Amino acid sequence: MNLRACLVLGLFSVVTPVSFCLDRNAFTFTNYNLNVQIEPAQQRIGVRGKIVLRNDSTVQQKNAALQISSSLDWRSIQIDDKPVQFVSQPYTSDIDHTGSLSEAIVSLPREIPAKGTIALEIGYEGKIVLDATRLTRIGVPEDRATHSDWDQIGREFTAVRGIGYVAWYPVAAEAANLSEGESAFDTVGRWKQREVGAEMRINLQVSSASAGPGMISIQNAETCNLDGWPANTAGSDSGCTYSRLDQVVPAFLVGPYSTLSSSSATLAFFDDHKTAAQNWSDAANQVLPLVKDWFGTPQRPVQVVELADAAAAPFEAGRLVVAPVGRDLKLAQTLLVHQLTHAALSSDRPWIREGLAHFAQALWREQQNGRSAALDYLGLHRTALADAERVASSERGSARSLISTGDEELYRSKAMFVWWMLRDMVGDAALRKAVAAYRAPDDRQPSYIQHLIETQSHRDLEWFFDDWIYRDRGLPDFRIVSVYPRQMLNEAYLVTVSVENLGAAGAEVPVTARSGNREASQRLEVRGKATATVRIELPGSPDEVIVNDGSVPESDLNNNSFNVPKPAR
Repeated sequence: MNLRACLVLGLFSVVTPVSFCLDRNAFTFTNYNLNVQIEPAQQRIGVRGKIVLRNDSTVQQKNAALQISSSLDWRSIQIDDKPVQFVSQPYTSDIDHTGSLSEAIVSLPREIPAKGTIALEIGYEGKIVLDATRLTRIGVPEDRATHSDWDQIGREFTAVRGIGYVAWYPVAAEAANLSEGESAFDTVGRWKQREVGAEMRINLQVSSASAGPGMISIQNAETCNLDGWPANTAGSDSGCTYSRLDQVVPAFLVGPYSTLSSSSATLAFFDDHKTAAQNWSDAANQVLPLVKDWFGTPQRPVQVVELADAAAAPFEAGRLVVAPVGRDLKLAQTLLVHQLTHAALSSDRPWIREGLAHFAQALWREQQNGRSAALDYLGLHRTALADAERVASSERGSARSLISTGDEELYRSKAMFVWWMLRDMVGDAALRKAVAAYRAPDDRQPSYIQHLIETQSHRDLEWFFDDWIYRDRGLPDFRIVSVYPRQMLNEAYLVTVSVENLGAAGAEVPVTARSGNREASQRLEVRGKATATVRIELPGSPDEVIVNDGSVPESDLNNNSFNVPKPAR
């Protein structure tokens, strides 16, 4: 609990008795029913509606925190149609693009017991303009920052994402700081985990008088009271529902869009980019065979919405991919294979859902340009993953395991590596059959997918799942302890290599011996804090031995090679 909030509550207790500091994680937001009015020309948003809070702490709660973006102002908070007292204060946190929140500390009319609920009627309004303060204040150049934090309401174009970008709906979380490692991502992840069972209904209305001609609004909700995908014209209500706030960041876009539809993709694009939109539609058809082969037939088309900023960072959540629709077909294919995988295979477990979608992107790179291209793609995620594991070294164990974590770097990047390693270990055929047998409703135990893979591969994978999925044992760190080459009668060499794993997580890793432009490889299982030996037959005298080709993430890649001295003549 930070000192400032305690002091505010101390002052607040003059009016309403408060005998303890505020617990911002006490309440879970179980239900939202919000009427959202957008006025593009004024860059304004006005929200009225009802939220339901449940006390998930172990003690009674007399106060609740409600946080929205610092660019918005609280207008009213009521319970049973009666105004309640609240203090509004700025609260520094990087879960919003402004780097700050407008926090209302509400004095509840009665103490809410553990697991008790209370409904509040709320109203707030303000402007959402382009703002990258949280990034520029930690040294990110402004042009790069605005390509990342592109959220805004505007007359020509509107795009606004939820928690982690813009707190346009109420949340409650402890302060997060982007300069403190994984702090901001961990905070958003923990909030999402609390909201697993939450539901949100948004009636979004864009003022037709304030919007430009031909404007339509689009949301990334599961269902909307609309024909086809979630897009409607300015002036009408959307009536969209979100049922998994742990999986989807609610977002909305407004622009003068045209649409293009095929069996694989539906695109909303600006009129002068029709050719680019057609190329994206073709790209969806190109990646579709790989998705069908590995994950099954998608249950719905991919939905793509164009961003006005041609250099903006893409965003995907729920039903939508939001990205610049330009000429970069490699980017288009990478995004679309990810989203089509989501459409083909669903799972309530983030490490399976997101891990497989990222794994599909690596598979596509391999199909197009070979294994080295796929390993290059994996490498793009390696440094961030190693940093995340390093920061979390004091939190090892089940709390940060892949089956429990809310850290996106883990359930996206680390999970992608896990699926790639499993593929290398058991082979394409066995892993395909296991994925094909996966059914989300049957996945009630963490070991469900392990048993599916073991059944198809006839291998005991308990040690691997224990190190990488059930617990977070960090990353391995391989080094070659010794290399002993022995010339055989056929002039070839038998190279005996001993590899030590300095890390706590075991893995099966490739070991490669090279002689000039010739090489040979063998796979070697090296458990955590252990040493293992492999023998490799090579056509000539070895020059170098390398452990790991980049397919296994490591904490240190600087000790993976061993130069073999030439034998004395």
